Amino acid sequence: MEGTLFPNRPNPPTKPPQSTVRLKFHPTTLPLPPQPPSPPSFPLDSLLHHLVHHSFPPSYKTHIPRPLKSVQNLNSPLISSDFHDKQQSHSDNSNSVLVSVFENVKEDAQSANGGFDFLPLRCKFMLNSILDQPLSGLNDFFDSVRFELVDLDLIGLLKSLDLSGNWEKAILLFEWLVLNSQDTSNKLDNQVIELMVRVLGRESQHSIASKLFDKISIKDYSLDVRAYTTILHAYSRTGKYETAISLFEHMNEKGLCPTLVTYNVMLYVYGKMGRSWNKILSLLDEMKSRGLKFDEFTCSTVISACGREGLLVEAKNFLADLKSQGYVPGTVSYNALIQVFGKAGIYSEALTVAKEMEKNGCPPDSVTYNELVAAYVRAGFHEEGAALIDTMTQKGIMPNTITYTTVVDAYGKAGKVDKALSLFNQMKELGCAPNVCTYNAILGMLGKKSRSEDMMMILSDMKSNGCTPNRITWNTLLSMCGNRGLHKYVNRVFREMKNCGFEPNRDTFNTLINAYGRCGLGIDAAKMYDEMIKAGFTPCVTTYNALLNALAQRGDWQAAEAVILDMKNKGFKPSETSYSLMLNCYAKGGNVKGIEGIANEIYNGHIFPSWMLLRTLILANFKCRSLMGMEKAFQELQNNGYRPDLVLFNAMISIFARNKMYGRAHEMLILIEKSKMQPDLVTYNSLIDMYATAGGCWKAEEILKGIQKSGSKPDLVSYNTVIKGFCRQGLMQEAIRIYSEMTIQGIRPCIFTFNTFVAGYAGQGLFTEVKDVISYMIQHNCRPNELTYKTVVDGYCKAKKYEEAMDFLSEIRETDNSIDELSLQRLRSHVREKMESSLVD
Repeated sequence: MEGTLFPNRPNPPTKPPQSTVRLKFHPTTLPLPPQPPSPPSFPLDSLLHHLVHHSFPPSYKTHIPRPLKSVQNLNSPLISSDFHDKQQSHSDNSNSVLVSVFENVKEDAQSANGGFDFLPLRCKFMLNSILDQPLSGLNDFFDSVRFELVDLDLIGLLKSLDLSGNWEKAILLFEWLVLNSQDTSNKLDNQVIELMVRVLGRESQHSIASKLFDKISIKDYSLDVRAYTTILHAYSRTGKYETAISLFEHMNEKGLCPTLVTYNVMLYVYGKMGRSWNKILSLLDEMKSRGLKFDEFTCSTVISACGREGLLVEAKNFLADLKSQGYVPGTVSYNALIQVFGKAGIYSEALTVAKEMEKNGCPPDSVTYNELVAAYVRAGFHEEGAALIDTMTQKGIMPNTITYTTVVDAYGKAGKVDKALSLFNQMKELGCAPNVCTYNAILGMLGKKSRSEDMMMILSDMKSNGCTPNRITWNTLLSMCGNRGLHKYVNRVFREMKNCGFEPNRDTFNTLINAYGRCGLGIDAAKMYDEMIKAGFTPCVTTYNALLNALAQRGDWQAAEAVILDMKNKGFKPSETSYSLMLNCYAKGGNVKGIEGIANEIYNGHIFPSWMLLRTLILANFKCRSLMGMEKAFQELQNNGYRPDLVLFNAMISIFARNKMYGRAHEMLILIEKSKMQPDLVTYNSLIDMYATAGGCWKAEEILKGIQKSGSKPDLVSYNTVIKGFCRQGLMQEAIRIYSEMTIQGIRPCIFTFNTFVAGYAGQGLFTEVKDVISYMIQHNCRPNELTYKTVVDGYCKAKKYEEAMDFLSEIRETDNSIDELSLQRLRSHVREKMESSLVD
């Protein structure tokens, strides 16, 4: 990058070429500026319509069972294939903590021989009637046969519905019984509850189970350990951690002995709830005292809990202690530890664990590589993460949907939309079907870029691939509306989301708090926090981060500090996101000391220096124009082996240019080249500004032409900066020439463009030309602002023409009736102050 485009420092301006035609701000000598563009539209109505059209309630109601048409047919084995498929999917899920709970359900079903001879005749008729009903009409049917149902053998009826593959209808009947508990409470005995707990758990209907068991006084029933464990699992999956803990304590009080699976569920509960490391240690001690041996789920759950809390040392020590006691970690445990370091962005430690894994004869699987990919991209190494896809293939491990989704999501967050879409298309071509997480990542990425048409195409693609939008899809749309400041749409999307059967969970509430915060509606964000508590969800680190984000939007660092203090007082450990939001809050509020405080904690080792956090630290210092803070943070980023992205390089070039450190700016350009990155428009605009500010206006124009030659298109900032450079050198004809080129390219000037010309002419005492510019502005619907007129009177005052300045102000209303009297009063006072100051001098 050496040569004419990137010299070490700007060259002094050379003699301008002579213009053959003198250009003026007049329609006869200048091309008319293009019409103002229509405001960019984002058809949220169409997008919302697509999402509603493609969504189905997240419940059992989407399953269409095989109907049984007659009583005679009930004697044949008609357990549906759907039932077997679901059983198989559960038993194959090696990562589920409830595998052992359901491992004998299939045997139970098969042992029934497919017959229903145990049913009384009335029950058989009722069963057949229920099977003849569509799912949508069952509640009305149950209401019509209310009294008959109460007198039937409910346990036999429910079991028959389940064994015939109609588990959805069994759940609907159970739901009706619960909601009509005044009439049927005596029929909901232990057997009914235990049966339906098993059905709900087996079919992963956690949300429904959680709601129903909230309505039943479950503690009044004498259930077995397996049933309690399944209910605990339902509560854990729906975020009702306090309820799960209360039920677990009730189990112990009744003298029931929890199994290994029960303890694994509770470890998961405490891990998800947060601030519970001591509780986890206590549970582990309790397990040891009861002679229970830890399995892979125990180990991985504890390690994952450490990862959520940022307890990296504790995670490493936990596994080391187990190994010292003879425990041999398996793939699941190693993968959990890799994930812990990957989440923290410590890719070097993640790689070390992977090497230990192979050394100990524990072969990595697709999950291992997925976590390594995540570790790379978390540390800013997107290409290295993508390269692991080829490594997996070479080792005979096929990349799966999670692998591709991780890289697609990373590209999207880095703003590399085309690369993300290219990889998305590649995975489909290779036969790897995207799942709802992949589509959600793509939708979130496109939403940030306001590419609504592409988003609707993705939703259509989801439908054609049989992939139904889920709660996270809706959360993504909520977040997008919040990012765009569309608070009315936030409310509407939330309402439609619930209409489609998606009840808000803790993540939804966190998203809403975030969305209202980004819209500047701090009060609404606080109200949503209260709503979340009322709904029975406990706040987590993400909740606090959502509140911090709301405060960061307005730079209220004092309130943000109170949130951080409240987190710590309640046992939560602030995450890297928490500290990043605090840095943004300090930067927005101009609190350099606050930024320095967090920086010192990072440099002293009290806060882990992740890539994300150091990146935020550099940009926070940039917003506050703290050169020293930026340099130190940038050096720390490099010392930790992280790779700066183009945004950081651009920020460094800009701060060096602003401080006339041209050699250092040139070093950043060399680093961009060494990193095999291509400068973007922001890079070029920073260079243009550097030369223009230093007087190298011709060099600034040379870079402007270089942008065009490279096939890129300069923007308004590019042209304005070159115009500024010429105006500062008094080269007004050259500035008008650039202006003319800009308008020919279809770029409409803004108030900054015209104010720059006003300042250039006024500085030279060319007040006739100043008035021409102002007249031209008004004619082309760009009203002068107070700064425009202040610049003019400053020019008069500089030339000591105070009376002319006052005359100019008195004549403004003749041509511009948009300026208010208060502004004119301020301008008159400004002239009088300048005049009085000159008399004193």
